[in-house]
Amino acid sequence: MSTATAPGAGKPRNNLALGALGLGAFAIGTAELVIVGVLNLIADDLDVSLSTAGLLVTAYALGISIGGPIVTAATIRMSRHTLLCAALAVFVLGNVAALFAGVFGLLVAARVLCGALHGLFLGAASAVATGLVAPEHRGQAVGLVFGGISVSTVFGVPLGTLLGQSLGWQATFAGVAVLGGIALAVIVFGVPAVRGSGSGDLTSQARHAFHPRVLAMLGAQVLLMGSQFVAFTYLAAYLEDVTGIDGAMVSVFLMIFGVFSAIGTFAGGRFADVNASRTLLVGNTVLIVGLAGLYVFGESKPMVGVALALWGVVGFGVTPALQLRVISLAGQGGDLAATLGASAANVGVASGAAIGGWALASFGIEDVPLTALVFAVISLPAVWATRFLKVPSPAAPVSVALARNSAADDGTPVTTGG
Repeated sequence: MSTATAPGAGKPRNNLALGALGLGAFAIGTAELVIVGVLNLIADDLDVSLSTAGLLVTAYALGISIGGPIVTAATIRMSRHTLLCAALAVFVLGNVAALFAGVFGLLVAARVLCGALHGLFLGAASAVATGLVAPEHRGQAVGLVFGGISVSTVFGVPLGTLLGQSLGWQATFAGVAVLGGIALAVIVFGVPAVRGSGSGDLTSQARHAFHPRVLAMLGAQVLLMGSQFVAFTYLAAYLEDVTGIDGAMVSVFLMIFGVFSAIGTFAGGRFADVNASRTLLVGNTVLIVGLAGLYVFGESKPMVGVALALWGVVGFGVTPALQLRVISLAGQGGDLAATLGASAANVGVASGAAIGGWALASFGIEDVPLTALVFAVISLPAVWATRFLKVPSPAAPVSVALARNSAADDGTPVTTGG
């Protein structure tokens, strides 16, 4: 079986293309998460409560969760390269619209639009990335794409927060729009066309992408990501009110989280190629430890820094393994499932943000990490159970190596059927 590389595309060009995809992910990752650092400014300027402003996180996540699969289904036969460019172009326009939104409702609508294009981009980028490399390196390829999102937490989110704190929240959206335009230009010229990872037929893709084994994996992903965003949505407020950090130091602590997120994502891609299920289980366990440390030692700046480092290294570090498992379990539904993985993650983001808002209103900011910890503990047995999910027959367009790396951890061999 041949790998789905672009004709004539050599390794240097493929590396450049993966970098371009990572830059696009950096732009959309910045847009998704930078809102956390300017929620208080938006709440004050548009005269809404902080918990209401938190709905902007939920709106973006729902845009990814609902809009991404719908647009992907409608464009399943289109070139992935065309989809990448179109998604980023409309994404830029959506952020320009947010820049000029003078009322909260319009800002919510702009966030939903950008979220939908975010989901489309990530699905297409995952399919393209896995088609640019040999089968045994697909986890690392996905890690490079999602590494762009984690790197956005290192640079994009803190710098966007600083920009918003200095010049107003509108400046944050202007910066994201410029960044998206740069990423669009790089992808137009730097990413070749590759063959999709699915069958190309919507009916067949949907049948495989919505198979119970895939839905089970997506359910575990919702729990795992949702537990994190209970706390992450209000992390800046927690650092200010409980840890006693304010001003530019909030960006410094967010950068600690971001640096370790980037490390975790790139390393997570390599571990996913070895054993994706084990990577998820270890990541969930470390997440529990990190959230517990954030809650117990919330008033200690050094210990909060350590807790954020632990949380960061696994929070995004599990993403390549999650995406790889979803795509491999879907078999012929790989293209559509790539978007469903992003959707499930953002159902978790949306529900986590909503639960975090409820915890904030009901118990106060100091107990928000405890609520997140409870959900992280609940997700552990679900993540453990997913190790027994079996990939479909290698007769589907999923490589034998990918199937083997993503198989259950019970030692069952994967055969080629001759």
